[in-house]
Amino acid sequence: MDAMHPYEALPLSTVGLVVGVYLVLAHGLMLAKGEFCRGWLKRLPRHGNAGVWAMGIALLWFWLLVAPDIRGSFSWLGALSMDLGEFNGLKPTLRIAVPLAYVGVVILVKEFLFVRGLGVIAMLAAAPMLDAAFLKEPGSRVFLSLFAYILLTKGMFWVGMPFTFRDAVTWATQTEMRWKVLAGVGLVYGVVVLGLSLTVWRGH
Repeated sequence: MDAMHPYEALPLSTVGLVVGVYLVLAHGLMLAKGEFCRGWLKRLPRHGNAGVWAMGIALLWFWLLVAPDIRGSFSWLGALSMDLGEFNGLKPTLRIAVPLAYVGVVILVKEFLFVRGLGVIAMLAAAPMLDAAFLKEPGSRVFLSLFAYILLTKGMFWVGMPFTFRDAVTWATQTEMRWKVLAGVGLVYGVVVLGLSLTVWRGH
């Protein structure tokens, strides 16, 4: 597969805009609706339906990265398929194993299913961010790369040790001041990323 992967063609400004808007909206809501958001986050780790959806989105996204090259009306299914180098031979196996894994975890791994699914999504989401920032000229691209590495680190912990998500939520919601400070930091970070996307990162 010699063609450029869609991730590699993503503009830094576009990816930064999406990330910035997400951070501003999420942390702005955390400040404006603090009590609601704190209660919602505390319920999420063991929310059954949320877990089914989160893991479904995660494994569907992963499946698209190993999808076959289909011609015709369903050619879009293979648009995100990645070149795995020496592991390309595993793709047919993974295409079968991923749906089976989804059914298995939904039935057998009910504990913290949402957190595990969120962890996979976080790690998958980091890839297009890092590709968009790779070797781009503005040194400020580090703001996007840093967020991507934070997602990767959190994602690995959430998949392997999902109770860390619950513990982090418990710590963050322990006092209203702590909650506001954390939400405020996230909001400022989002504003910085959004501002850079609309100015310095334009054209990159």
